[in-house]
Amino acid sequence: TTFTRVPCGRTHRERLGFSGSFAGRGRLRRDFPKMPLLINGKRVDVSELAREPLYSYPELEERAKALRNQTAQTVGPRGLLYVHQREFAATTPKDGSVSVLGSDDATTCHLVVLRHTGSGATCLTHCDGSDTDKEVLLITSAVRVLSPNTEYGRLELHLVGGFSDDRHLSQKLTNQLLRAFDRLQDNIHLVTFCVTEMNDRQEKGSHYPYIYGVAANVKTGEIFHATFPDKGPEKDLRSASILTGAQMVNIYDSRKEQLCIGPYFWMPFPHVDFWLEQDDQYILQNLSTSPQAEPPHFISHIRATLLCLKEHPFPDKTLFPSRKPWVYVKNEDGLWERVASEQI
Repeated sequence: TTFTRVPCGRTHRERLGFSGSFAGRGRLRRDFPKMPLLINGKRVDVSELAREPLYSYPELEERAKALRNQTAQTVGPRGLLYVHQREFAATTPKDGSVSVLGSDDATTCHLVVLRHTGSGATCLTHCDGSDTDKEVLLITSAVRVLSPNTEYGRLELHLVGGFSDDRHLSQKLTNQLLRAFDRLQDNIHLVTFCVTEMNDRQEKGSHYPYIYGVAANVKTGEIFHATFPDKGPEKDLRSASILTGAQMVNIYDSRKEQLCIGPYFWMPFPHVDFWLEQDDQYILQNLSTSPQAEPPHFISHIRATLLCLKEHPFPDKTLFPSRKPWVYVKNEDGLWERVASEQI
């Protein structure tokens, strides 16, 4: 989804009159020794990369150009794990259910792929800037956990998304991500940098992203331009959680090869009837950070999300009374199928 993409960390729920907080606030240590972000094995000046990526590192421009020139591949559900905004998922080439991680509908959001070349462990996330420092720690930890006792290889980073938007939200998120990765305890090798200016195209005086979505082939490590007709189960419910202010969450257990959704907790969404009564243009202008660049299905998706919030003002009572997640596994047709609670 794209309707709460606000890299400054304040979401549109404040405009909606909503101020609740629902996700846990566990603190992660941030006193790691600083290690560099690297390009071709050389230390990166993060401020320089943020200001002048085209001129400072021409090899990044070449890679970005190659990615922009790709025709978007349509990825079907077999072997796919789709990641929504403010979610992340990590797995390895040994996974028998998931071979591709993917996400799209990113306008000012950034899609982040981190891969360890030794273990093949890969993590993909859809960042909107809600808490970038913490999110970078989470996805790096996810790859580390799946790469135990690895004697060779390195961590490679791919950043895709954003464009030259009027509010400079994309650039702000780019800067946040660069600084966060530059402060990690590991050497991070920046391989793909197709963000903001390098992902921008103009049409009739307006700016748009070249690339809205990418996929990562977990088996081969390939990163490619992609679209996803099937976005996995319960997409409206997952988006409802975002609109109410949820933090970044891991959605996949690679050991059990299970997709886990929820449990979600939120208070009744304020003024939901008001928002459902508004016309499409009003919703677009007020619930998107980049109205002119949204995909065609944005309006229908946000209406379905608002309807979900209206129908389930207390999801902990109506949807998750057991306080346990809904668990899904891939069936023989490659589709996610919910597992009965007694089978978990």
